[in-house]
This record gives sequence, C-alpha cells and structure tokens, in this order.
Amino acid sequence: MPRLPGINHLQAVKALQKAGFFIKRQSKHIIMTNGKNIIIVPRNNPIGPLTMGGIVQEAGLTIEEFKKLL
Repeated sequence: MPRLPGINHLQAVKALQKAGFFIKRQSKHIIMTNGKNIIIVPRNNPIGPLTMGGIVQEAGLTIEEFKKLL
C-alpha cells in the first residue's frame, strides 16, 4: 500500500473535495462520495501514513495527484 506522511483530516477532506468528492455524512468518521466511490476519512490528527495511503488508493488517485491537491 502506498505511504504518505501523516496529515490533518481537514486537509485530507479539502484535497478530496478538490478531486470531486463531497461530504455525505459526518460522525466519528467523515463519509465522502463522488457518486461512484465511497471513502471513509477518520477524524484522527494526524491520519496515519498507511491509512492515508489506503484512502488515496480507494479514491482512485495516485500519491502524486493527491499531493498536488494538498
């Protein structure tokens, strides 16, 4: 699984919104969708590198694409 340095969950949500995702629901986790994919972002600060890598992969992005969105 790809690795990213740990980042704040709010930064991750903003980057995913730039990629076309929107917030569907919020509780202990933030559920986001683009109509096709559903991803779950935990409210951890920072989100661990392996977890963040998995989220980026589920979103259908590469690490480089995601870093540009940050």
